[in-house]
Amino acid sequence: MNILLVDDDKKSRAYLSSFLMDIGHAVAECPDGETALEAFQTQEFPIVLTDIRMPGMSGLEFLRNIRGLPVGHNVSVILMTGYADLQTAIEAMRCGAYDYLQKPIKLEELVIAIDRAAEHQVLRRENEFLTNKFESAVRVAAEATTQELVRLKEAYFQIVGLGDIVIFSDTMKKVYQQAQTLHAERSVPVLIEGETGTGKELVARYIHYGEESVTLPFVDLNCAALAPSIFESELFGYDAGAYTGGLPRGQKGKLDMAQGGTLFLDEITEIPVELQAKLLRVIQEKEFYRVGGLKKFKTDVRIICATNVDIEQKVEQGAFRKDLFYRLNVARIYLPPLRERRDDIIPLVEMFLTRFSKEKRKNFKTISKSAVDLLLSYEWPGNIRELRNLIEWAVLMHDDTELKPLHLKLQKAHSQSDHEETASASFVLPPYSLPLKPFIDEIILRALEMHHGNKVQTAHYLDIPLRTLYNRLK
Repeated sequence: MNILLVDDDKKSRAYLSSFLMDIGHAVAECPDGETALEAFQTQEFPIVLTDIRMPGMSGLEFLRNIRGLPVGHNVSVILMTGYADLQTAIEAMRCGAYDYLQKPIKLEELVIAIDRAAEHQVLRRENEFLTNKFESAVRVAAEATTQELVRLKEAYFQIVGLGDIVIFSDTMKKVYQQAQTLHAERSVPVLIEGETGTGKELVARYIHYGEESVTLPFVDLNCAALAPSIFESELFGYDAGAYTGGLPRGQKGKLDMAQGGTLFLDEITEIPVELQAKLLRVIQEKEFYRVGGLKKFKTDVRIICATNVDIEQKVEQGAFRKDLFYRLNVARIYLPPLRERRDDIIPLVEMFLTRFSKEKRKNFKTISKSAVDLLLSYEWPGNIRELRNLIEWAVLMHDDTELKPLHLKLQKAHSQSDHEETASASFVLPPYSLPLKPFIDEIILRALEMHHGNKVQTAHYLDIPLRTLYNRLK
């Protein structure tokens, strides 16, 4: 252990220095406080043994100066004096002395004091090492935990359907700011409007989940996919005996499943008019009856509705109840089509290209100028869903470092009259018979294949209600 010995008495200093070196310590001698302070700042001394009364700087002043240095608080300072008194001892302790010895020094007491100081230094260093190691381990663990939380959050968002939320344009920033505000207000019903493929369900999920790990249920129901005869029981459930062939104990509906969470009603305008009053009652009174039941059920469900048609026009036509529309019109979100926010097109393409290239182990990295021009000039009738399907198809069918026009299977834009003229010109009736059903089935199957199995786009292409398409497919 390195010891700094400070004493103006040369003989005493030499005697103590010799003794300390004999018992295994390294000793540096200084005749006064000023010299000792210079030595202390150039070399590490865990233990300092100093006289109190010295010419110039006293031992107490030397101690105070040491404590004022950055490493001074880690040093064990033992004071020596031939003029012992209680006041000096108290002052020494206040200045931070580790121990206090009276001259003439008794070697047994010196050994005990030095050994205790050395043990204190060893413990201090071990504690410092363990503390640093612990803090380092905590930092590593915290970084690993943070990364794991990020991965879990990403995985969670993928599971709940929020993985495709990437906001580029100012228009969509405003949409998601509005959605975030509605996330905190469960009592307000929400109406989301926009063309097919603009991401209405994604916004609905964002309203429900926000940016948190929400475990409350999100239940969706496509109103266009259900026949009117079963829609009511699907939404409200039914009691035992309500239907011939129904479950003996009855069945819970979507409102029961969504209890405490969110019920998302897609294509809300497809709800039969006679059931719209019952939905209005649920929104206003927070209660409902099951089909065939007499018991009233209370419900705590956030209602989010979506439509891809002009709902106000439906109200004017009498196909949608005015009072229900006014109730839903409290919080209204409009999603503009992709052709009206072209700033989003290329960032979305880049995002999908990166994702699908990684998933399918392809080499696409960039987009060629000609492909950019083609993508920006296209009208995107299927909006983001069409864009996503297009890029997934391109990555699946091709492998390159750059996305080019030849990789893109875009439908040529035609007006409705162009389609009708082309269909009329190329259609010839057979001379003897035309079995209509298989012919229609073949058209539907080919249209479905053209749109990669997307039923909404297929129904839009064939200009038929989605419900009709589902019935034909059944």
